[in-house]
Amino acid sequence: MQFFRKTEKAPESAPIPADPLADIRRDVEAADFPPATDAVANKELERMQHIDTSQPEYAISLNYLEFLLSLPWHRFNEDNLDLKRAEAILTSQHHGLNAVKERILEYLAVRTLCSLKDFYVLVVDDEPIARTNLEYVLKKEGCRVETAANGLEALNQMNHQEFDLILTDMKMEKMDGIQLLERAIQISPRTEIVLITGYATVNSAVDALKKGAAHYLPKPIDLEELRTLVKKIREKKRHLQMTRSPILCFTGPPGTGKTSIGRSIAEALERQFVRISLAGLRDEAELRGHRRTYVGAMCGRVLNEIRRAGVCNPVFMLDEIDKIGQDFRGDPASVLLEILDPEQNSRFVDHYLDIPFDLSAVMFITTANGIEELPPALRDRLEVIQFTGYTEKEKQRIARDYLIPRQLRANGLVHHHVSFTDQAILRLIRDYTLEAGLRNLEREIAAVCRKLARLALRDDSRNSEIDVTDTLVETFLGPRKYTHELTASGSRPGVVTGLVWTEFGGETISVEAGIMTGNQQLTLTGSLGNILRESAQTALSFIRSHAEQLSIPPDFFEHHDIHVHIPAGAIPKDGSSAGITIALALISLLTHRPSRRDIALTGELTLSGAILPVSGIREKLLAAQRAKIRTVVLPERNRVDIQALDEDVREGIEIVLADDVTRIVDVVLGPG
Repeated sequence: MQFFRKTEKAPESAPIPADPLADIRRDVEAADFPPATDAVANKELERMQHIDTSQPEYAISLNYLEFLLSLPWHRFNEDNLDLKRAEAILTSQHHGLNAVKERILEYLAVRTLCSLKDFYVLVVDDEPIARTNLEYVLKKEGCRVETAANGLEALNQMNHQEFDLILTDMKMEKMDGIQLLERAIQISPRTEIVLITGYATVNSAVDALKKGAAHYLPKPIDLEELRTLVKKIREKKRHLQMTRSPILCFTGPPGTGKTSIGRSIAEALERQFVRISLAGLRDEAELRGHRRTYVGAMCGRVLNEIRRAGVCNPVFMLDEIDKIGQDFRGDPASVLLEILDPEQNSRFVDHYLDIPFDLSAVMFITTANGIEELPPALRDRLEVIQFTGYTEKEKQRIARDYLIPRQLRANGLVHHHVSFTDQAILRLIRDYTLEAGLRNLEREIAAVCRKLARLALRDDSRNSEIDVTDTLVETFLGPRKYTHELTASGSRPGVVTGLVWTEFGGETISVEAGIMTGNQQLTLTGSLGNILRESAQTALSFIRSHAEQLSIPPDFFEHHDIHVHIPAGAIPKDGSSAGITIALALISLLTHRPSRRDIALTGELTLSGAILPVSGIREKLLAAQRAKIRTVVLPERNRVDIQALDEDVREGIEIVLADDVTRIVDVVLGPG
């Protein structure tokens, strides 16, 4: 019997575990990080090597490195600087808004000039051959070159012209390169200076760089190295000239196109468009991020949206900036000071990132209905562009050219031969909307289009032409929603019409005054703010001090109470433009002279009877047009504002300018 010994299989050598950080290390080495970011990333990699992969700290560090790699540190969209194309896009998508369009075209013009700007170089060397050779090489690179034989001659040229780059020899008579470097930095701090010498040592190079030199080249000069250096400096200076973007703030009533014009700007520039709403934002960590002290920490919304856009220079819209909240979690408006300040946002620090990130290339656009509630420091950093309400003619044209075609496409009626008559559009504007913007007008047009779509399916009238008339509008939408005729309410003493400005545009208000037996009290109702209450007190004091001149019994207040009321008490009211309206309501009440219902007033009153200027003249005149007001009384000091208005805004309105309230009593109340 033969026995066989079973030979054991030699154990295979255990596989060498793969480096779990190999991929991320390779990505970090290939990334084009700024120096500070590169140092942080390598330090985080070194730290992760000593952390077990099952520990939460490992996941936190890994997420952080992936976040660093996902940020667009040096990725930019090249702007399309075609002014005619940009103007065509803005005009095709928005009617009016000339101030906004002009500002964007100015911005493009500046960037175009910066991109076309010549690169000026000054070559300083006491050897004519060296100067000639450098001049020849640099001119072939497209530079504008001037030469100087020594440092004193170079300084003289710098006093008459600004240079982007100075190439100077180290050893020269009268003034060497180090002395020229020190003087040149004082004259022109933005000029880059490169030293050239045949006696290059480590100490001399370090000394030159410490004194402010941009680079140090040894002789004989490597021409390829020189070309690369000049190109790098040229791109750097061009980038610095073109990165700073304006911080615009679009303010105006709702529905006037603030958000949509932002999209058009991005399209005109061929940039990415990013929008976040700040309405109700209360936690400043939403903007600045959370610190990396726990699992689940995140960056702020600003950096997160830039990461999603994938470029450093998107058009970034911060919507509803005036509706930011504030509570125990911080003040988000204060964070915006750093984000929106051109002097600070080049080194914006997000709490999660914890290293500076350059936001200077971002074109920030903010929107607000009113900027009065913004902190003064934040308001000072914004370039405010006012969006005004639209006139009736402008609304007709916008409805015809923009809104109706858009709604016909949205409701599948493009090929159904639908047309709106001018009377139908006017009916929609006058009887079914009451706004400075266009949002409700588009809703009403959409409602008509939906009715038409249903009729087209029911009657199979795809090939027939449909004319939407004013009668058909009333059939579809029902009775009129708004009545603008104030004259129909009749005239009676103590009731005067005023014009006010709100964040929703201009509005007409009625100020009512009543007198009753009492003990010299002034009652104010209608949800009035402090400024309006002070205006009423001022008006009453003026009337009491000028009672005889106004034909009012001097003792009218001894045994009576006066009540001033502004209807719509559920709506808070405040501001400094109702002083003369309240005064005329009291004068009308006390002299028993009814005021004209086709006249409206706006202006603030002083104790001496002077009328102070007010704001929002355009919006108030548009409100007067909607209410069929025929005469408007305005302060004399607003004459310049009135002259700047278009004829459409003043059409059908007689404007009376006054600087003293006693001169408009007979105008408002009729001859006494």
